[in-house]
Amino acid sequence: MKCLVITKKKLMTALCLVCALAIAIAGSVSVFANSDRLLPIYCVETDKKQVAISFDAAWGNEDTKQLIDILAEYEVPATFFVVGSWVDKFPESVRELSDAGHQVMNHSNTHPYMTKLSCQQMLDEITSCNRKIEAITGKTPLLLRPPYGDYDNRVVETVEQAGMFCVQWSVDSLDWKENATAESICQRVTQKVQPGSIVLFHNAAVHTPEALPTILKCLKDEGYEFVFITDLIYKENYTIDHAGKQVPNE
Repeated sequence: MKCLVITKKKLMTALCLVCALAIAIAGSVSVFANSDRLLPIYCVETDKKQVAISFDAAWGNEDTKQLIDILAEYEVPATFFVVGSWVDKFPESVRELSDAGHQVMNHSNTHPYMTKLSCQQMLDEITSCNRKIEAITGKTPLLLRPPYGDYDNRVVETVEQAGMFCVQWSVDSLDWKENATAESICQRVTQKVQPGSIVLFHNAAVHTPEALPTILKCLKDEGYEFVFITDLIYKENYTIDHAGKQVPNE
């Protein structure tokens, strides 16, 4: 009877083969998992030198009028994502934003982590905020930006079910940080903007009104055209790549 002799070399070779197979399987699972992941629109692929400026309004209101004045001075249209509870507190500001020609979009009704809600609760958040905005502006929002940038497949699917586009940002000004300065905000935005970028600011951020004029002038001098997010994005016949860039289908 023959005996099977397993040497140390053979054992190590077998272990290496097992590890390689495990890594290959894990890699395949990862690829499939990533391909199934749904993403919001972070930016847009475009040959035009266009950029969209956006603001999130969830808490304070002390500088909204100042932001409107600055945007008017530089003739820049902006997209404001507002929370329904903010609309309740500051309806006149919502009206002023709309009357000034800016777009008012949905940032949820109560600013929750959407991924922690049921699909019905998410829809309630979306529709409640939409109704409040429409009651003041006469326009139904087409875009939703999830609070905290928090989303998963269910969030993206629910937004689409509501007939809207889920939108994030590709350039974060970080104007909300305690150590933010007008200079750091300006430098961060102007260095990161590319054609098709969506820039995130916040109203009630301490140094944004100070930084904004320099940013707008700098980008204008570089030849950028400012557009609404709704004019930047594609409404149909597009894909969203692994980085959240919306790309038109050929």
